[in-house]
Amino acid sequence: MRPHEFKLAGCAPGTKQRLWMELDNSSQEGLRIPLLVARGVRDGAVLAMTANIHGDEYEGVGAIFEFFDALDVAAMTGSVIAVPVANPPAYAAIARTSPLDGANLARVFPGKAGGTASEAIAHAIDTAVIGQASFFIDLHSAGVRYLMPTMAGFYTEDPRSRAAAEAFGAPVIWGHPVIPPGRTLSSCKDHGVPFLYTEATGAGRIKREDAEIFGRGLRNLARHLGILASAMEPSAPPVELYGDGNTDMGLETSKDGFFVPTVNFLEPVVKGTLVGKLVDLDGSLLEEYRAPVDGVVAMLRMTPSVRAGDPLFLFATMVEQKS
Repeated sequence: MRPHEFKLAGCAPGTKQRLWMELDNSSQEGLRIPLLVARGVRDGAVLAMTANIHGDEYEGVGAIFEFFDALDVAAMTGSVIAVPVANPPAYAAIARTSPLDGANLARVFPGKAGGTASEAIAHAIDTAVIGQASFFIDLHSAGVRYLMPTMAGFYTEDPRSRAAAEAFGAPVIWGHPVIPPGRTLSSCKDHGVPFLYTEATGAGRIKREDAEIFGRGLRNLARHLGILASAMEPSAPPVELYGDGNTDMGLETSKDGFFVPTVNFLEPVVKGTLVGKLVDLDGSLLEEYRAPVDGVVAMLRMTPSVRAGDPLFLFATMVEQKS
């Protein structure tokens, strides 16, 4: 099945299907991605989701499998479309980027039919998944090299996005005023589809706590959209962050070396605070890094071996909680 051939309306009500979508890709024959479809007995919202856009991020994969297996289509009003492993080449390589074209899949949306492997994957997801959704969630994590909070990120300019973040129930929500181009989320904006994304601890492993948060979050999101009728599962009030979550704009190293952070994850800092240093392989100092703004450490590089241009930190503003 090609991306343009998949139509949710062609799936029988009250059914679950596990499909494979062959990509319109002239540069890599045989490339395909898995597609899970559950259509309820009654029409309603269409919740679409992806995971493993980056091949070293696994929390979302496990969450989608568990969520999909538990769906009872006879009790559903609406449908679910899921791509549990969106980037099979990067997944096989345990890498953030694709070994087939060196591209970061999260930077090439909406993609192109017949383009590179990553462009073809992006085109398929944009066409067959996002294009048929009434709400979309992209499940990410910090991967093998970084540490990030287990969180739901939302678009501050769309109240539907914030409401969904609060329903998801992650311990941290992060509001972004800008959505950069090339993302699944920018494709959602082009289609007029509200969206969320997530992050989790990462490190190449799935923490039980993160799995539970993602599982509860997907169920609560489906309830929020009216797809599931069961009661919302409660969660503690979240810590709220605000600011640019674009890792491309984080504090980077300009040299190769051994990275030594001097602050902790989610630690408050003021502008100019020493947050880390880079040493050579003989231990001599190469660079020092200072916070460019007041805020909290919202992403931290955890793999000490770094190359020039690697992001080391992201900083965000903590929103004061209302009493």
